[in-house]
Amino acid sequence: MQFDTFTVTLLVLRPDAPQLDDVAAEALQDAHLAHLAELHEAGHLLAAGPLLGPPDREFRGLSILAVDPERARLLKEADPAVKAGRFAVRVFPWMVPAGAMHFAPTRFPRSVAETEED
Repeated sequence: MQFDTFTVTLLVLRPDAPQLDDVAAEALQDAHLAHLAELHEAGHLLAAGPLLGPPDREFRGLSILAVDPERARLLKEADPAVKAGRFAVRVFPWMVPAGAMHFAPTRFPRSVAETEED
């Protein structure tokens, strides 16, 4: 059997994450979303989104990338929210039977405001 290989990354809330006021938090979230959109436009990022749950949860986001784990780590560590110390990155290679995963073309939002548009 043949397999396709992807890389899954998790954003983990750091226990020493900086406390941000609302304006700084929104600006950082916009920078984070713009970074994801840029990765997607470059063909590296296939899917990404927040992990839902209680507000004190450790795991905050999941991404599936079409690059090897080392490259995925570098790309995700360039995320402004990671660079600001809010998140740490965990990286996992992931194999699925060839052809099992299909990702439809889409556009990732570049800001919080875009996520609120109809």
